[in-house]
Amino acid sequence: MKISEAARLFPFLLLGGVLLTGCGSSAKQDQQQQMPAQELPVITIKSTPASMFTEYTTSLQGRVNVEVRAQVDGSLLKVLVDEGQYVKAGQPLFKIDDRVYREQVNTAAAAIQSAEAGLANAQVEIDKLTPLVQNKVVSEIQLKVAKANYQTAKANVEQAKAQLASAKINLGYTTITAPVSGYIGRLTQRVGSLVGRSTAEPLTVLSDVQEIYGYFSVGEAEFIRFKERYPGKTLEEKLRNVPGVTLILADGSEYPQKGKVQMGEGQFDKATGSISLRATFPNSGGILRSGNTGKIRISEENPSALIVPQESTLEMQDKIFVYTLADSNKVKATPITVGGKSGNAYVVKTGVKEGDKVVFTGLGSLQDGMKIIPKPINTDSVYKAQLSMK
Repeated sequence: MKISEAARLFPFLLLGGVLLTGCGSSAKQDQQQQMPAQELPVITIKSTPASMFTEYTTSLQGRVNVEVRAQVDGSLLKVLVDEGQYVKAGQPLFKIDDRVYREQVNTAAAAIQSAEAGLANAQVEIDKLTPLVQNKVVSEIQLKVAKANYQTAKANVEQAKAQLASAKINLGYTTITAPVSGYIGRLTQRVGSLVGRSTAEPLTVLSDVQEIYGYFSVGEAEFIRFKERYPGKTLEEKLRNVPGVTLILADGSEYPQKGKVQMGEGQFDKATGSISLRATFPNSGGILRSGNTGKIRISEENPSALIVPQESTLEMQDKIFVYTLADSNKVKATPITVGGKSGNAYVVKTGVKEGDKVVFTGLGSLQDGMKIIPKPINTDSVYKAQLSMK
């Protein structure tokens, strides 16, 4: 075919393609309309009393996390503990070669003896010159010089004593003890390593985990609502009235002991617009350790909560949707705002109201505007089952 003939036929070919495409789309729509409607269970939204909860991601830290470092330079002679071991405050952890520091103590002790001898000689000089001055055998200026020498000798004795005390302190630093009771972290140095005040890494980190702190962040608006829930004139009083909170561990189980919410940071983070709070949990058994992660669950009673089961929702692009039943038994994808959880259900703030009908299960094959055959089920039974789940 010549180029001119192809150009002349191109509009007809394009029109034919459009017609075929339109026919295909129309056929697809007709096929969807001819598909039999699914029979799906439908519940009616009701308000009901519920114990709702809100969860916040948390990282756990011991009450005290102390970096254990060498305060004198030397070769590490002994490691007296092992990783993960529980130690008591004052228990020896590491031993640095102390020979140099023992010699420094001996040198300082000898310096004291020398200084004390000088002091004694100065006193003898004073004793010798005093009667001579009184008898005017020698001038008074010689006695003044002798007394000045005595004061210098006395200062030398005090300086030597201070040097001895400093040498003894350094000698004591060669035995590194636990500053608090707790668990030994990773040991970064081994026997024979050269350690000192300039060593970048600490010898270990000692964690006191008798109490565990769980830090979590709350947004500004949520923090205001949080304060309004509880009685009290001041923030401290309100926090004291917050009931015990639950720690959800990484495996989904609940930590058996309740925690208490306390204030964390004193101001909001400008970058995130949130403030950090702290929940304290008793940990006498040492089950929790620094570095654990989990969730802080704060519960509150809601006398008239609108409940939607989690299995009746879909999450798309950080939004949560339900399929509500509209006119002619067609479903409509409706976004909802969640205010918290209760059991295995969401407590809804906006999006649905009491009396709305929502598809309970089978949402995977639904599309907006699709027609279904609603099968009403007992909402009270569904709520009872959902709210009893954890």
